[in-house]
Amino acid sequence: MKKTISIALVLVSGMAPQMTYADYVFGTPVNLGPTVNSSSTEWGVSISADGLSLFFGSRRPGSLGPEDLYVTTRASTTESWGEPMNLGSPVNNSNWSQLPSISSDGLTLFFSGNYAGGWVDELWVATRATQEAPWDTPANLGQTVNSSSADWFPCISADGLELVFCSNRSGGYGGDDLWVTTRETTDGQWAPPANLGPTVNSSYKERSVCISSDGCLLIFGSNRPGGSGGYDLWAARRAAKGEPWSTPVNLGPTVNSSAMYDQTPSLSADGSTLYFTSERPGDLGGGDIYEVSIVPILDLNGDGIVDGTELRIMVDHWGEDFTLCDIGPMPWGDGIVDFDDLTVLAENIGKEVADPTLIAHWALDEGEGDIAYDSARDNDGVVMGTSAWQPDDGRMDGALAFDGATFVVADSALNPKEGPFSVLAWVKGGAPGQAIISQQAGANWVMLDPATGALMTELRSDGRQSKVLYSDVMVSDGNWHCVGFTWDGTNRRLYVNDILVAEDTDIALAACDGGVNIGCGAVMTPDTFFTGLIDDVRMYNRAVRP
Repeated sequence: MKKTISIALVLVSGMAPQMTYADYVFGTPVNLGPTVNSSSTEWGVSISADGLSLFFGSRRPGSLGPEDLYVTTRASTTESWGEPMNLGSPVNNSNWSQLPSISSDGLTLFFSGNYAGGWVDELWVATRATQEAPWDTPANLGQTVNSSSADWFPCISADGLELVFCSNRSGGYGGDDLWVTTRETTDGQWAPPANLGPTVNSSYKERSVCISSDGCLLIFGSNRPGGSGGYDLWAARRAAKGEPWSTPVNLGPTVNSSAMYDQTPSLSADGSTLYFTSERPGDLGGGDIYEVSIVPILDLNGDGIVDGTELRIMVDHWGEDFTLCDIGPMPWGDGIVDFDDLTVLAENIGKEVADPTLIAHWALDEGEGDIAYDSARDNDGVVMGTSAWQPDDGRMDGALAFDGATFVVADSALNPKEGPFSVLAWVKGGAPGQAIISQQAGANWVMLDPATGALMTELRSDGRQSKVLYSDVMVSDGNWHCVGFTWDGTNRRLYVNDILVAEDTDIALAACDGGVNIGCGAVMTPDTFFTGLIDDVRMYNRAVRP
């Protein structure tokens, strides 16, 4: 292995990549369809560790009570789900049985409901000797765990030693909070529950929860402010079991919708798929089960392919807590760059990969014509002025020459106010005061200081205290330079050739829906038109880290 790594490092030692900050992204949520879902409400979901059984609650006709527990199975993770089967008696009865959580060995099923009648939900557990055996009569978790208030939405950890659930008992921070009870062994007694605290819980309602199989990611539903609809899915991380949870973040509009609820999450054991229930438009009934893929960003340097460059970057940070390379074993990593990450990388070496966060990519390799094509989306630019293509003189294949009167204009790609983003480009030449990338009726995103010719940005907030961000690095020396600007929602940063050259704090940027200019300033004054070559302009809706 060491020899292989050494050879790879030699092969890539001359490269100057545009590195990006690795994280996970979500695919498009997919409804599991009419085989699994019905015209009634499907509510609560739990995926088995082998990914072959999906337990859920449903109010469909044929149930023994108002809501019963069902299971759908499949022969392999690449095949379709089969017709759901009612778990039957004694798990289901004439009362409510709902919100299942299956143990990693598939032999213990936690669920909630007013199983013995009445109106208050409690936590219950059923066991079976083998996965083919029938379920035994459910047992109540008892007064140590349950309270006189509602206790529901259980989630059992992969090791079986933590049970997180929702309760509106006293001692919380809102109407419903997340609590956890623990035990020393899987056949031991549960300890009195502890509230997860004000970092996770809020003055609003936290309902439904799941824990990743590595115990480091907590996903839950909440109606706190900052979401897309009524209840959204949020996530918090921790470095290891027993460590504190981080401040929760919303999973964003790709997963969450404007519907009343997106809730009851369940993660596959490998962390690659999130199952949840939602009543978003297009569902078959009062709520359906959806799945969405979770994909680590493997293209560490943002060049569209996984190759030796990624290997070099990973080896440079071996043994570190370096999120750029922390892509395994789960999509969100485990806090250290090691063989788990190398294994994930190795499985994708030589593959072209699509980065969903790349919202515009003008390669400027056309060679002819007046269209600068956007290979990431559909935001093609138009060359205004002389189309002086340089097919053999670019930093990455071809480039476009700018003569002080030429520029490229494209429709708006993003609004700086709406969230983190980045813009990167290769440039050769230029002069003081000239702009590389700007936004019409907005700001000059990346430009050369009119006084010194050093890299700078005029992107800033509307506040009276906001300032232009300057660097002291010159890029107009006739050599190729990779220049970039990033904003992560708090910090502005300028980069030259993968090196941070300036940064400050600005918690908001001015809003603008104007189009993108490449090679001239926002107001297009003559002194802002670029003279030189520009190549491979990329724009991301996240903060990359060159």
